[in-house]
Amino acid sequence: MTTKLIQGPIANLPTKYGLFNITIFKENDFLDHAVIFIGDLSNGEPVLCRIHSECLTGDVFGSLKCDCGFQLAAALEAIQKEGRGALLYMRQEGRGIGLFNKIRAYKLQDNGADTVDANVQLGFPADARDYEACAQIMKNMGFTKVVLMTNNPAKIHDIENHGIEVVGRRPIEYGRNTFNENYLDTKEKRMGHLLHHQD
Repeated sequence: MTTKLIQGPIANLPTKYGLFNITIFKENDFLDHAVIFIGDLSNGEPVLCRIHSECLTGDVFGSLKCDCGFQLAAALEAIQKEGRGALLYMRQEGRGIGLFNKIRAYKLQDNGADTVDANVQLGFPADARDYEACAQIMKNMGFTKVVLMTNNPAKIHDIENHGIEVVGRRPIEYGRNTFNENYLDTKEKRMGHLLHHQD
């Protein structure tokens, strides 16, 4: 299915991290993705960028089972410090399986499954996300070159396949704790995430 995007207006968004702009892209008439940004993104220079998948439990409720909320805060702080950049907040909860199934996966993890096996046991891939809409959003915002804040090489590969040039990667490892150590170790060992950059 071809992704259809409709962009809404741009508005000011004052936050505890500083003043941003926000705009919304409606995908295929039912998914609303947000772009939170600062500065002129269309001047041809690479854009400091974070593609952040929605995580209600981590981003809103402060869950310690993942590192999502910590990464969201760190990315917004980094963009504010840079004075130019964008965070794409994508409606891809639970690595693309949705909130209902994500909590089903949490229950399997409570019973001993890791984050990969939990998704697979529910009949989903380990990571069901797709980045075509992300690439289209970037192009609509006027940029095709990014310094991507990510630990996930698959994200880099996928976004490049959709015509975005990743000129650099900035690690974004924050929030490791006793509740998410196994989760992060699984992402590193079974999904190829580049962690322990501080070692």
